[in-house]
Amino acid sequence: MFQGCSSFRFGHGLKLFEPVAMLCVSQSMKSRSLQVKLSGRNSHQQTDTRSNVIEALNEALVAASPEQILKKRLKMKDHTLNVDSVNLDLKAYQRIIVIGGGKAVASMASGLEELLGKQITAGVVNIPNYLKPKPKTKRIELHAATHPIPSELGMNGVERMLSIVGRPKKTDFIICLISGGGSALMPMPLEGLKLSDDRKVTDLLLRSGAAIGEINTVRKHLSAIKGGRLAEKLFPARVLSLIISDVVGDSLESIASGPTVPDTTTYADAKEIMLRFGIWKKIPDRVRNLVEECLKDKSLETPKPNSKFFDSVSNVLIGTNEHSCLAAQRSLERAGYKASVLSTHVQGEAKEIGRFYSGLLRDMKSSHAIICGGETTVTITTGGGHGGRNQELVLSSAIGISGLNGAVIASMGTDGVDGPTNAAGAIADSTTIERARKAGLDPTAILQKHNSYDFFKRLGDLIMTGPTGTNVNDISILATNSARKLKD
Repeated sequence: MFQGCSSFRFGHGLKLFEPVAMLCVSQSMKSRSLQVKLSGRNSHQQTDTRSNVIEALNEALVAASPEQILKKRLKMKDHTLNVDSVNLDLKAYQRIIVIGGGKAVASMASGLEELLGKQITAGVVNIPNYLKPKPKTKRIELHAATHPIPSELGMNGVERMLSIVGRPKKTDFIICLISGGGSALMPMPLEGLKLSDDRKVTDLLLRSGAAIGEINTVRKHLSAIKGGRLAEKLFPARVLSLIISDVVGDSLESIASGPTVPDTTTYADAKEIMLRFGIWKKIPDRVRNLVEECLKDKSLETPKPNSKFFDSVSNVLIGTNEHSCLAAQRSLERAGYKASVLSTHVQGEAKEIGRFYSGLLRDMKSSHAIICGGETTVTITTGGGHGGRNQELVLSSAIGISGLNGAVIASMGTDGVDGPTNAAGAIADSTTIERARKAGLDPTAILQKHNSYDFFKRLGDLIMTGPTGTNVNDISILATNSARKLKD
């Protein structure tokens, strides 16, 4: 039976996805060298299963390429831009301006420039300052900002965006490029607050174990552009937001805190979250006073679904975690595994999810694989270790599969950054704990101290990609044995 797990959830229940039409990935993307590599060389003999899992993770990253997503979803014909059911005659607009922010936005901007070229009047987007190499753009400025803690760099970029927009008109067409990370990369505090207030609240929430949706609910109510307030500033221009999701469940109002999306949360929700996670008395007095003031005056709320500010706004989701999970599934099926996507709604404490996954592996048959997507959290209780949610998940699972011949688990963040480390995640198998103990490591003590990075670094089993320029949540793969004998 599955091992116990007290604090996790799979969204609306377990979900088995049927294979869908394959994403169109260019041959140049297919043939380039692997993005997913391990931190150590020859530290552990690579089995077929480990290699197959790493290849599947790489295919998941290829599927999440923002440029490839844009090329597939956006079409131009006779001056008409089409995406899903939205058709826009670009000749009807005097200006075409591009703004936005997020971890995937640099490549999105590059792909959009390739499609629209000189039709773009001007543009500024905020991207992570650690992203290297940056794509080449001519008409859209790639403005470097900080993540996950917001800074003046990000605020300066937002000011530049609003400056080039100026006073919006109905003859303006504004394309907003939005992806995960946009909340921190596009800071603009409400009048009466300071950026230091935003940083303090964000840091407290990140340390509290709050889920990204809960963090963004608070952020929206402290921001001058989040929670639909950017749409308010762009009114009455025609706005098209192209969105790549890093949020479990793909809620548009949570991705980058929904700058152009109606906000269904309230100041009461924001206060409840801060109370529940024990930070209400720790936040700056200015923040507490503003929240209390806005609770009394409903006119100060974020724009709601019936607001006129969204009459000329189209929010289109173009990239999700599900697409990448299905790409990993196809990769494993080609290798001969019986593979399935179990869920893309996984949330909860990383170490508890890891325990649950070890239980799944113990019940799985040979040559089977399961792919899961979502985003776990780590609540710091004791110790000041160095690690990330994916590394902690894998370490917890490794303890549970110790000695289980042929079992492999890997988990990584598709942005290439797992917590405050330079790793994307980690991989483990039935020999991990034995190898660790031979190296003088105590896995249980290290897990308790949240020091998973140093654990996997010693073993050479960190997953390294560098910043990937995309972000569609985390992906975990559970696999048993090599499947070569199953191939026809």
